[in-house]
Amino acid sequence: MSSSHDVVVIGGGPGGYAAALYGAAAGLDVAVVEKQKLGGTCLHVGCIPAKELLETASVYRTVAHAGQFGIAAGTPTVDMGAAQARKQKIVDQLHKGVGKLLEGRKVTVLDGWGTLGPDRSVSVSGGESGDATLTADHVVLATGSVPRTLPGFEVDGERIMTSDELLSITELPQRAAIIGGGAIGLEFASMLADLGSQVTVLEALPRILLGADDDVVKMLTRAFKKRKIEIRTGVAVSGCRNTGDGVELDIDGADPLSVDAVVVCVGRRPFTDGLGLDAAGIEVDDGGYVVADEFCQTTAPGVYAVGDVVRTPQLAHVAFAEAILVVKHLLGESPAPVDYGNVPWAIYCHPEVAFVGHTEASAQEAGFEVVTSTHRFMGNGRAMIVGETDGLVKVIADRDDNGTGGRILGVHMVGPWVTEQLGQGYLAVNWEATVPEVAEFIQPHPTMSELFGESVLSLTGRALH
Repeated sequence: MSSSHDVVVIGGGPGGYAAALYGAAAGLDVAVVEKQKLGGTCLHVGCIPAKELLETASVYRTVAHAGQFGIAAGTPTVDMGAAQARKQKIVDQLHKGVGKLLEGRKVTVLDGWGTLGPDRSVSVSGGESGDATLTADHVVLATGSVPRTLPGFEVDGERIMTSDELLSITELPQRAAIIGGGAIGLEFASMLADLGSQVTVLEALPRILLGADDDVVKMLTRAFKKRKIEIRTGVAVSGCRNTGDGVELDIDGADPLSVDAVVVCVGRRPFTDGLGLDAAGIEVDDGGYVVADEFCQTTAPGVYAVGDVVRTPQLAHVAFAEAILVVKHLLGESPAPVDYGNVPWAIYCHPEVAFVGHTEASAQEAGFEVVTSTHRFMGNGRAMIVGETDGLVKVIADRDDNGTGGRILGVHMVGPWVTEQLGQGYLAVNWEATVPEVAEFIQPHPTMSELFGESVLSLTGRALH
């Protein structure tokens, strides 16, 4: 079988299916090649299942503290089998939805492995669609990523796991070690601790959660400590041993740590195995990432790369943005490149973390003279009502000559539902809005989002509360 298309996309995850849907909406003839399942890591072993299990943990917390609201609910118990069934139902529904969207826009979907050939040809094999050769004016690489592992940590899915295996567990470990203090590791630490596991986070760097402001990290660390989650930074894990009933971790300069399960969360590597990059003349960097310019163009004419295969923030919404950028670019619409320094970040641990733009330290390093404003949720009426008062909102702004705030450079939050509150901060930073401009807007009361308004208002030199 052979066919010709305007665009062939290799990979059906967020970057791939977004490129296909957006391209088809623009009238292009698009084909998608995917051997696993449409939806990619995000839908099947990433964003969606992780947040669903974090919601299970949230419901557990709510029931456990229901007595504070006058509701006698008793002591809750966890049925991980039921939680996993609910998770899978949501994943399956979304997976079906992606397929229906592609079908509705007349995107050709082929089941198989895609391998690049010369002149933007793609060979398809090993799947239900049989062998096929596709040619296209443009090819988009969107094959995603897989979890990185550590030498000496043989993943068995029971004692030693990555995010892939943890998201399918049906029994909770009594003691768990999370290796890695980034977004993924902290979400898993939070989930397991809420559901009853004793959790230790081991991070080799001097601090957790790079990218977030120092004040946010300090607040999150205190909140984790109150929940008896141990965070150990600046530690190197050199090996492990299966003891039969658990795992013993070797930590340089410290006593071994005995746990029931280890979750390795040390990042993800680009998945380009068997893609044929060399034969197609596509350059990769030292980390295996596809080299691409500001418009996601690779070193092969007409071939683009989006999502986790390029060295940009490994976020589904960034892959969406790159997919849109690519389609606009190949249509000759002269789009603006993605501003990777100002993309939104959301971490769904408890309390949640969300941020965009400069931290106070990075703004100063960039040469800005800054002013900041920090307001805490402990004084927010809505936070008190829902019983979630740990957290803060911090706004970083360029300092005007009179000492008040000028352009808003960064918004960093930790606390209840902040992942849903970041939108107005994101818009402020990316529209290069100033403090006086944003301070004019009315915040609804009582809401969590008032805290952002209060923080901006105080940077005018006149605070309300």
